[in-house]
Amino acid sequence: MKVRLTEEVATALAEGRPVVALESTIISHGMPYPDNVKMAVEVEQIVRDNGAVPATIALLDGIPRAGLDHDDLELLASDPEVTKVSVRDLPYVVARGLHGATTVAATMRLAAMVGIRTFVTGGLGGVHRGASETFDISADLTELARTQVAVVSAGVKSILDIGLTLETLETYGVPVLVNGADEFPAFYSRSSGFAAPLRIDGPQEAAKVMKATWDLGLPSGLVVANPVPVADEIPAEVIGTHIDQALADADAGGIRGKDITPFLLARIVELTGGDSLATNIALVRDNAAFGAQMAASHAAI
Repeated sequence: MKVRLTEEVATALAEGRPVVALESTIISHGMPYPDNVKMAVEVEQIVRDNGAVPATIALLDGIPRAGLDHDDLELLASDPEVTKVSVRDLPYVVARGLHGATTVAATMRLAAMVGIRTFVTGGLGGVHRGASETFDISADLTELARTQVAVVSAGVKSILDIGLTLETLETYGVPVLVNGADEFPAFYSRSSGFAAPLRIDGPQEAAKVMKATWDLGLPSGLVVANPVPVADEIPAEVIGTHIDQALADADAGGIRGKDITPFLLARIVELTGGDSLATNIALVRDNAAFGAQMAASHAAI
């Protein structure tokens, strides 16, 4: 099974130019329409403006794709039948010829298949709160342990147990870098209460760590946490109240598994009167610029 590339992406990879993978679940399940398609188009342009080629990854009619046109993005943004696809779901979606939006884990896997080493997203999945009872741990973490892709995010999603997520990444041997800060960020907020495992300052330093990781023969990817810009963050104590309410609502509604993250993100948008959506868009923009610069630096090395 091959991943179908656009001519732009195929040419860039063949010439050794920087390419940045972008996930599609954030489009189909992470934001409301039409904010999602507007964000997707804008983020692709930000990647180009910062010296790299964007490759939004998804499955259309069961075919894995790296690089989408505007009609493809519009379909992912508006079609309610688009399936949320993690790694375990890839064979099923391919075999049945379905449309699928890829999570962080599935995007990493498909990106690695075509040699894309840098991937930009909003927030990283991880260990869910209450995982000691539910065993709900994102496949993002196991994929990071075995797939050589650097993932740029604004940290672990605030709805998760950040401390246990960082412990799990340490166990898996995944380097966790934080750009320009000594504290690990928490998606909507710059503050999580947990120290940065490893600090870097700027995309060039991140690119050097990417190269060193794989020159050492390590099988893992990297987490590159880029804190949300100061002007756009929601303070931890403010967003925390809304997260607690959203978690209580999910529990009351019996929402579990792959449905819980989209539910929580949508509920938090409601509870914050749209402020969390604005922050989400702002951090994705900032991550796209940083990730493109990082990919360009890695290609130059």
